[in-house]
Amino acid sequence: MNRQLLALLIFTLALAFLPALGVYPIFVMKILCYALFACAFNLLLGYVGLLSFGHAAFFGGAAYATGHAIKVWGISPELGILFGVVIAALLGLIVGWLAIRRSGIYFTMITLAMSQMVFFYFLQAPFTGGEDGLQGVPRGKLFGLIDLGNDVNLYYLVIVVFLIGYFICWRTVKSPFGQVLHAIKDNEPRTVSLGYDVDKFKLLAFVLSAALAGLAGATKTLVFVSATLSDAMWQMSGTVVLMTLIGGVGTFTGPVIGALIVVFIENKIGEIGRMLASATGVQWFQTLGESVTIVMGLIFILCVMAFRKGIVGELVARLPANRKKY
Repeated sequence: MNRQLLALLIFTLALAFLPALGVYPIFVMKILCYALFACAFNLLLGYVGLLSFGHAAFFGGAAYATGHAIKVWGISPELGILFGVVIAALLGLIVGWLAIRRSGIYFTMITLAMSQMVFFYFLQAPFTGGEDGLQGVPRGKLFGLIDLGNDVNLYYLVIVVFLIGYFICWRTVKSPFGQVLHAIKDNEPRTVSLGYDVDKFKLLAFVLSAALAGLAGATKTLVFVSATLSDAMWQMSGTVVLMTLIGGVGTFTGPVIGALIVVFIENKIGEIGRMLASATGVQWFQTLGESVTIVMGLIFILCVMAFRKGIVGELVARLPANRKKY
């Protein structure tokens, strides 16, 4: 417990000083948004054992809802984020109510199908801007006082949002509610025999995961002042699965590490390719920037083969006496 809090404190302090070290704030904010998204997904997969392939619907739904509320209705950014979270939670309630009636691959396919329905709605709805997306979302002023047009001000807001979401995930898992979720994942029939309404717990976990995914999507809209169809595409659901599996399912820090790796590679693969081409003389490396999906696929294969439990999961498993996951 103390080590967890100490690690979180060090991580927060490191984040707070990154702008002073010349680190590009937008890049770090993108990592934090995706890290929160991965933490939300991990809450469902890692601690309930439910593989959702439709979390892009909540991420993108909140992004569009927040962008529309701020740009068209003119509400403040904090209320816009809250509105996006509520929309994501409602979507999670609808999708979850339908999906939890099934398990395994059937549950996964239902979430994917529902997510695709939401995607095609966004594609045709007039308020989303179609393929052009919802552009030019004003950041506004937080509580009418703090100008979020300043990247540094927004940067610290994103840190706070991430820490809030991370704390909610941690507190949920450590609560009696979280212990029931563990029991459902480990042995659902036995949990039913103990008198627990398993479907109710699954639905609550699904809605909470959807709301946190929405919090990440709503925050991302402020960072990039836009919401696009890519936020709601099935590839986004695949990306969050990849982040979680690479970092480590069922660990607190794993999704954060996974998000860092994926976002770093997506943004820096071109530079890495040019460096490799210059160092080795192999010009093929110049094309790495156009082959992000291939590189990500190779990394995923390597992680599955070398780190069956994810990077953090394997490190935890190899600690002396197999200490508790952090």
